[in-house]
This record gives sequence, C-alpha cells and structure tokens, in this order.
Amino acid sequence: MVALAAGGKGLGRSKPRKKAARVWWEVHQWAGLKFSILLSFILLTGTLATLSHEIDWLLRPAMRVDPSTVGVEVNWAAVARTAAAEAGEGRVISLEGPVDPWFAAAAILEAPDGGLSFVYAHPATGELQGTGHWVSAQRILRNMHRHLMMPIPIGVPIVTSLSVLLAVSLVTSFVVYKKWWRGFLKPIRFNDLRTAMGDFHRLAGLWSLWFVLLMILTGLWYMAEEMAFPAPPAPSAKVEPASESVLALADRLGVTVAAAKAANPDLRLERILFPTEKSGAFVLHGQDDAILVRPRANAIWIEAETGQVLLVNDGRDLNLHQRISEAADPLHFGTWGGLATKLIWFVFGLALTGLSVSGVAIYALRLMRAERRPAGWGPAVAVSWRGMGVWRWPAVVLVLIGFLLIPTVFLQA
Repeated sequence: MVALAAGGKGLGRSKPRKKAARVWWEVHQWAGLKFSILLSFILLTGTLATLSHEIDWLLRPAMRVDPSTVGVEVNWAAVARTAAAEAGEGRVISLEGPVDPWFAAAAILEAPDGGLSFVYAHPATGELQGTGHWVSAQRILRNMHRHLMMPIPIGVPIVTSLSVLLAVSLVTSFVVYKKWWRGFLKPIRFNDLRTAMGDFHRLAGLWSLWFVLLMILTGLWYMAEEMAFPAPPAPSAKVEPASESVLALADRLGVTVAAAKAANPDLRLERILFPTEKSGAFVLHGQDDAILVRPRANAIWIEAETGQVLLVNDGRDLNLHQRISEAADPLHFGTWGGLATKLIWFVFGLALTGLSVSGVAIYALRLMRAERRPAGWGPAVAVSWRGMGVWRWPAVVLVLIGFLLIPTVFLQA
C-alpha cells in the first residue's frame, strides 16, 4: 500500500514536470526557429564585420605596406600634406592611423560636391599609395549588421531586439539540456546527420556561452542607448572656425601633434579630426591608460591657428554610463586586443551563426525522423520553412530591405 501510494504520488508529479519541460522546449524552439533567417543573417554579418578592416586590406592593394618600412609612430604631418594635396578644393575630414603594422594610414576626404573618399598613404613617409571609394566592405558590413541599412532610429531597435531572442534561447537551454556542464568534452558523433547536428549544437553552445552572454548584454545596451538612455556627450571646446586652406591646416599639423604630446605624453594617437566649418580645432583621439574605451574617449582639442591646447579629455574621467557606452563596441566586435582578439571573436561568431543554423536543422531532422522520411538538405529546408510559419515573411523582408538599401550608402557618399 505504501509503495503503491508512493508510486502514485510520483506518477502524479511526473506529468506536470513533463508538461513544464515541454513548454521550456517549445519556447527554446520558437525563439531559435521563427526569426532564424534574420537572426542568422545578423550574426553572419556581425562575424564578418569583426574582420572588415582586414577584408578591405585584401580588396584594396593601396592599404598594404611592408611592416619593415614602418616606424613606431605615424608621420602625421607627412600624411596630412599628402591628403591635403589630394583634397584640392575639398577638405580633409580626418586622418586614421594604421590598424596594424601592415596597414597604410588613411585619410577621409570630402570633395566640393560633398562626395567622400579615402586616401591611403605610407605611415612613415606620407607617400601616396592610392585612393578608394568611401563605401567599403567595412561600411557595408557594419551598416548591415547594425541597422540593416535603414535609418538608425528604425534599424537599430529592430536588430537589437534579436538580443531578446538570444536571451530566451540562452535561458531555456539550461533547462532543456539536462546536466549541460558534463558536455564540454563530449565529441561529436557522426552516426547520422541528426546526431551530428545535435552534438555540434550542444558543443558549440557550451563553449560559446560566454560569447552569447556578451552579445546579449551589448545588444541590449545598444537598444537602451538608441531608444531611451543615450550616453552623455564628452566635454568639447568651442572654437571659432579656422580661415586657413586645407594645405595650411596640414602644414600646422606637426606643431599640433607636438602640442598634444606635451599635453599628454602617454597618448597613443590613432585619429585626428580636422577643423570644420563650425569649429577651428584639431581633435586628436587615441588610447591611454583607460581600458576598454574607443579612441574618442581620450581627446585633445587644439586650436588650429594658434596651436594652443584647449581641452584634454581622459577616458578614466568618464562616468559609469559613458564607460559602459565606450566599452560596448570593443567588447561587441573584439577590437580591444587587436588582431588576436578579433580572430577569436570571428571564430566564436561563426560558432554562434552555426548554432542558429544547426538549431533549425535539428528541428527539421527531428520531424523528418518522426515521419520516417529520408534525411536530406532539400527536404530539411522545406520542413524548416514551413515550421517558421508567418514569422518567416517579416524576417525575409527585413533581410531583403537591407540588400535593397545598399545603393543608399553610395548616395550618402
């Protein structure tokens, strides 16, 4: 009687547990399946965007230099004179230091008609290496990943809302996959396609846990910033517009850089913004002691006409909101540690993209097995397409919109 009662009690509890497990599984499946086309696309473009500079380096020979010919510091004055000579009646917007020793220095120019372009110069000699259109692989990949080429107030909330789906997938995975901590070293079994996909999904998911969490947090932060909580702007200096020509401004850059080094000898200069129609100051950006900040967090404002240092911004002086905002990009794209961290982010980005695709494949192969249908990629795609239901259409439309809006980037340039 006691055994029977205990057994009955146990059976009575098992049904709710099964129902709860089923609900968790269905939520996990829904989050990964319904918008999988859009999610996979955003993950893939983000993965490629981590190496977008390197992709441009491969596509544009003018960006390449022999590292043995490059010194420790960029000859900013020489690069500026080359850029100014190429600008002609236009203006120099900014100078960018080499991303790595095998990269050229770059300048962004604006033509009199408003058109934008790149000029590439040798970092040590300033010798002209070539020019390039402002629309590059980096521009297309970053814009596609960030806001699907749409206006930023529309596109950013759409893209970052996928962080919510990632968060749901992450939380439910801990419930769906029992004793998940035991699976880190379990190999992939290639018994059949369904088993191999399941094992890959489990293994990639486990080793990518930290990366998934990082993408969720930074994605949610981007959403919050765009929709409600923009970071307070850094201090700036008010300077009357400069009257000099672009060549005269370039000639003043040597004095400007020397003044910046005197104001902050430890600043590793990475970018120089030229004076504009509204401000007659050079703004120099770089890295110093503050960790995980973009170069703009350390800024020195110098009046172009006099060489006087007007303002020095130190990344260590940012408030908490600003520090988080500045850390978001280096953490999201893995740029904080140079090429090494970008490669790590690229590999885990591929793993995360593979997680999205394999999750859909598992869903299709499971249904095909239940229906005793032969496995194959063609039938699996058809089953997955049906399983996405009506949600597949907004996902497909958003991806298509991104491609259709690519010409607008060229118009902006």
